[in-house]
Amino acid sequence: MEKPHFSELQLQKLHQKEFLNDNHLEEIANYQKKGIFSLRSELLLMIYVSIILFTSGIGVIVYNNIDSIGHLAILSANFILMLVCFYFSFKKAKGYFNDEVLFENPLYDYLVLTGSLLACIFLGYINFQYQIFDDSYAYVSLISAVLCFAVAYYFDNRIVLSMAITSLAAFIGISITPKSLFQNEVYSNLELTYSGLILGILLLVWMEYSLKHKIKAHFHFVYATFALHLLGVCIIAGLLSEHWFVFIPILLGFIYYFYRFSYRVFATSLFAFMLLYGYFGVNILGGRIISFIHFEFIYQLLTMLAPFYVVASIYLFIRLVKQFNTKKNASV
Repeated sequence: MEKPHFSELQLQKLHQKEFLNDNHLEEIANYQKKGIFSLRSELLLMIYVSIILFTSGIGVIVYNNIDSIGHLAILSANFILMLVCFYFSFKKAKGYFNDEVLFENPLYDYLVLTGSLLACIFLGYINFQYQIFDDSYAYVSLISAVLCFAVAYYFDNRIVLSMAITSLAAFIGISITPKSLFQNEVYSNLELTYSGLILGILLLVWMEYSLKHKIKAHFHFVYATFALHLLGVCIIAGLLSEHWFVFIPILLGFIYYFYRFSYRVFATSLFAFMLLYGYFGVNILGGRIISFIHFEFIYQLLTMLAPFYVVASIYLFIRLVKQFNTKKNASV
């Protein structure tokens, strides 16, 4: 297990509430000073990278040797490897429970991930070769999403859940990758923007329902993260469109909801990205409003104040995040 690290403020609060006595407080302080750390996280990261390299290597081998290997042989090998992964995963799984369920050995989580990746590769390749759905990969993405959702919930796997949401977004035509972030059609296709908004809202609705009824409630961070980025990008795209005024209440609702939710679960990343998307959205909206003002001295004044505004924005951002972290630590 990875060694937990407690701040001095957290330890003092536990001591004040009499969860720790003086001896315990001194022992924990001395233990943390030793600087002992665990290699568990580093090893799991290496396993994750190995799985990505393994599945990528399969793709490269297939691409370079497609003529000599043959399509049927490739599909058969892929399918057999997938079955092997899921066979051992099912054998060691404890079954489905609404609460969090972990494998006794975390290596099986990565076996589930490998099987899911191979399943998606199998579906994509079989459609590419035999064109079951013609040239469209939308239905392949939908089937992959359904499969990954089922696997994620049964085996309690957050990474596979991320794959499921990504496949669902691909089904409606949105590619969630760093490269496509500024090239995505979501910025130029208003219909796709609305589709992204609907998907983001549905993710939040299901997340709230899951939290209320305790259905894999620990998945909330995955849903909230995807919904935040999806809604944030779509709102900015909407504010840059001709129908920007429609997105004003959506922007305000977005900021209000994620501000409250980030404090509710004390997630610093959600709070920080909410501030960033809100900041860009408010500035785009301000630029839209200023564009209706036709006074030259206003533009000159704004140009003079711009450097101070940027510095003040950075200062306010850092201060808000620090205040959030202070309240987060105080709540422990």
